[in-house]
Amino acid sequence: MQTGHLSNSSLEDPIHMTSANSLEPSSPALDRASLQPDCGNCFALCCTAFGFSRSADFPVDKPAGSPCHNLAPDFSCTIHDTLRPRGFRGCTVFDCFGAGQNVSQGLFAGTSWLESPDTKSEMFTAFAAARQLHEMLWHLAEAQTRTFDPDASHRAAQLRNTIEHAVGGELSELLSLDVQEIHSQVRSTLIEVSEEIRAAYLAGGNDHLESALKPGADLMGKNLRSRRLCGADLRGAYLIAADLRDSDLSGVDLLGADFRDARLDGADLSKALYVTQPQLNAALGNHLTRLPADLEMPPHWQDA
Repeated sequence: MQTGHLSNSSLEDPIHMTSANSLEPSSPALDRASLQPDCGNCFALCCTAFGFSRSADFPVDKPAGSPCHNLAPDFSCTIHDTLRPRGFRGCTVFDCFGAGQNVSQGLFAGTSWLESPDTKSEMFTAFAAARQLHEMLWHLAEAQTRTFDPDASHRAAQLRNTIEHAVGGELSELLSLDVQEIHSQVRSTLIEVSEEIRAAYLAGGNDHLESALKPGADLMGKNLRSRRLCGADLRGAYLIAADLRDSDLSGVDLLGADFRDARLDGADLSKALYVTQPQLNAALGNHLTRLPADLEMPPHWQDA
């Protein structure tokens, strides 16, 4: 299973005061409920369309386009409650942003690849594209909510309309869409909004940020505990096993940042930019970790 995310290569909420003494809408964004996975209405597309290799995240190899050997006939997972102890951590990290049920029940009208095997190839291709587009919708909804720039908001809305038309229209439209071009446009808009939001946190200067804190930075295992990181641009940064306990990440751009095994106990991510559920699922935290209101504490944090 691929845990793809936007990278630097791939309801409007009440107003609150930021640490930079400026007004900013908080991060829960427009109609993100439709971008939550509903596995009960999906034909286990993440367990079939994508492949994975034996690694720290998976104990076996599985080629793309083949069902996982743990998949039941009703598309449920036979080891769902014990995925992590059995070595399938990658499955617990993955999130389709609602693409699975959209493809299964929308584009293919509730007819599965088991019922109609000749649709398998197109269904899996459509899911791969829709999954990327749904993640873009997740980020664009936040960007549109948080920006104060009418032009940036308009551009985000236009992109959302284009993507929503593609994933909600005919299969042929989705399959013919230039996803990489859309990705490029979305990335530009997200960066533009990020620069605007982060500027408010940096109005008093950036002396609290060291030069190593930059997009794509290698921060693996780095001690960033109890730090005020507000306004940092950590887009695409490698934060694998980094110690961020009790740190303030308000206004930090985390688009595509790799949080595998990062320590987030007590950290404040409630106003961070572009956080996703897969990032949290890959990290370590606890009940003291502050999250954006539209994200959930992963089950494995409850034992921390």
